[in-house]
Amino acid sequence: METELQLNRVFAALADPTRRRILSQLSQGPAKVGEVASRFEVSAPAISQHIKVLERAGLVTRTAQAQWRTLALQPEPLDLATAWVDEQRREWNLRLDALEQHLADMKNRLNADTTTDKEQP
Repeated sequence: METELQLNRVFAALADPTRRRILSQLSQGPAKVGEVASRFEVSAPAISQHIKVLERAGLVTRTAQAQWRTLALQPEPLDLATAWVDEQRREWNLRLDALEQHLADMKNRLNADTTTDKEQP
């Protein structure tokens, strides 16, 4: 259940383009909150809310040193999301392979029936 909750939080965090841009920025290395906020044309409180969502998802950590707050990317929760997507892809590929095989079998039966009909006088 904890995994499901964390997965929900990760996908909710990734659903917003501003949060994805923050994660992209932090993938280059840790950054101060002010540096992150300066790249966006939204208010500081709005950026703070985005950062809180990322923290709840476990994607970002914030450390304090004197008056500076530094953000760092924590990529481990992305592995959880990647594993879920990979599992869904694998299941859908199996379903599509089964459908492809079923359609091929139907086509072969149809061709066999058509050939048999032509051979009968």
